[in-house]
Amino acid sequence: MPDHEVWLTQLFNDHLAGFGNWLLSLVRFHAEHPARPWTNFITMQILVAVIIVVLFAVLRPRLSMDRPGKTQQIFEAVYNFLRSEARDSIGHDGPKFLPFLGTIFIFILFSNLIGIIPGFESPTMNPSVPAGCALLVFVYYNFMGFKQQGIFKYMAHFAGPMPILAPLMIPIELISHLARPLSLTIRLFANMLAGEKVTDVFLGLTYLIAPAVFMGLHVFVSFLQAYIFVLLTMIYLSETVPHEQHS
Repeated sequence: MPDHEVWLTQLFNDHLAGFGNWLLSLVRFHAEHPARPWTNFITMQILVAVIIVVLFAVLRPRLSMDRPGKTQQIFEAVYNFLRSEARDSIGHDGPKFLPFLGTIFIFILFSNLIGIIPGFESPTMNPSVPAGCALLVFVYYNFMGFKQQGIFKYMAHFAGPMPILAPLMIPIELISHLARPLSLTIRLFANMLAGEKVTDVFLGLTYLIAPAVFMGLHVFVSFLQAYIFVLLTMIYLSETVPHEQHS
């Protein structure tokens, strides 16, 4: 039996083990423990997705230009912040990437923060989740590069500014691009795992001031890591935008 199952994972394994094994079989994967195929990072991702869907489903009919509520104001502030960052990092065409950037930011932020709630665990402290987000970013920004510049023009930037340097620059650029998913994964995973472990240690030592301080630090790190992940995504996207579209 897997160690340290949070209560939601236990619930899934007790009642939905067959469904879990069926889902894994669709991708030709077999659980290490077939009787308990669900893991914490999977159930926590499902919970985060449900929270986000429910939150925006409730918020949407309540949107108002005249009397915006506090929740609307918070998300408008997030939107305006990401829009400004996208324009600064990518160029005047940056805001068109906001649906993708906003989705990644909100998902990572909620995934980071959910670990603060007793009985839950941040899915981003498992390397599979940051790796999935990083691979999604890798596929997205390369796809946008091909779409906006064309295959040949986009691939040409791997050769560098001078044709004579192409034999040297192409391997360097390929290694650099292929290393980006690994870099994004390790940065997010390592920081969230470290923050979670430090908070757990101090919660075991005392239940007053120290845990509150480290939980506050955990909140700060959660926002910071979500921001860094999205900022790096913007930088990668800026390379896909034709030069004349940069501000």
